[in-house]
Amino acid sequence: MTHRSPSRNGQVLEANRLAGTRLELLLFRLNGRQPFGINVFKVQEIIPESEITKIPGAHPLVQGVATLRGMTMPILDLSQAIGGPPLRDLDHSNIIITEYNRSVHGFVVGQVQRIVNTDWENVLPRPGGIGKNSFVNAVTMMEGEIIEILDVEKVLDQVVNADTAVSSDITSRADGLRHRVLVVDDSSVARKQITLALEQIGVDCIAMEDGRSALELISALVADGVDVSRHFAMVVSDIEMPEMDGYMFTSALRKNPATESLYILLHSSISGEFNADMVKKTGANAFIQKYDADDLAQVVLEHI
Repeated sequence: MTHRSPSRNGQVLEANRLAGTRLELLLFRLNGRQPFGINVFKVQEIIPESEITKIPGAHPLVQGVATLRGMTMPILDLSQAIGGPPLRDLDHSNIIITEYNRSVHGFVVGQVQRIVNTDWENVLPRPGGIGKNSFVNAVTMMEGEIIEILDVEKVLDQVVNADTAVSSDITSRADGLRHRVLVVDDSSVARKQITLALEQIGVDCIAMEDGRSALELISALVADGVDVSRHFAMVVSDIEMPEMDGYMFTSALRKNPATESLYILLHSSISGEFNADMVKKTGANAFIQKYDADDLAQVVLEHI
């Protein structure tokens, strides 16, 4: 694993310093002309494709492992991982080193293009025609091109299935009552993981796919005279979501007297001090990183 690209990695570092709720996307292509995007906050660096050590008996999507600065990580062919053919031009391919969901891994891609930024309100949920089994969970327009934003949590879940079992010492502390929690996450994998974990501690999950739809649901309840702070024990919200991200969603709830007391837990695949600062700025109650069933259940139990 050699020869990092100083200019491109400088772009990654600069984008990671940007504040606010804008979305920075690293754009790349696979075998065809379709551009794809991944949130820069998930990207550590980009390196040219080089020797990968094959591992006998590895998952079919894992091309092998590579070592970067003393850390060994699995490397996946991203084209295959989203249901396409293997990458054809490996001599001109790159490896995107990512960190999310508490793990580091690499994706082999074709041409890496550039970093662009936009507002979350310009990012739309996956079009209905793409299909529910697609690895695309959002799209946006850039210079006349449709950018498909990949659900990398779903990609990783094919290889590393998260453990959704909650430890017995935690489930034993559940009070035996049924509590209702609003779960907001654009990843179908994440919604399933959260629901499976919280059901074990007596929580019924109402799941929504993005902040805007969740806010519309809450607004409708308020209009019907429902005390949402009693209706929902708490809200567990992702941060990266199309149209309205978790920060905007939290801010909107805090500005409304009818919803300002809702307990909000932000639950993101991205770690870092940036999230901790934004939790304070937007008024969320807590933040934890995805995905650990025990950590999630513990935080929810401590509140309810």
